[in-house]
Amino acid sequence: MAKFDATETQILGISMDSFASNKEFGTKIGVNFPLLSDWKRDTTKTYGLYSETSGYGRRGTFVIDKEGIIQHVEVGNTAVDPTGAYQVCDLLKSKQAAKPK
Repeated sequence: MAKFDATETQILGISMDSFASNKEFGTKIGVNFPLLSDWKRDTTKTYGLYSETSGYGRRGTFVIDKEGIIQHVEVGNTAVDPTGAYQVCDLLKSKQAAKPK
């Protein structure tokens, strides 16, 4: 988390579970970022992670810049490892700092 804080990154977790389940899960694993509920599956479907066949969503990590543009997508089991997302956030911060003011 400290690495992401250094890149001025906002982290959100989104799950198809209920708000109550997400709160309990977040407390259990000790997260200090918001865990949002996608109970109606709208976000999961919009980002292409929902499977109509299984009724489940795949894991995904998305890095979205301050302009709302997706800069990085990782889907599947590797999405659990935040390394790729951190590297993209660090690169975006470096690019932002290099822009003339």
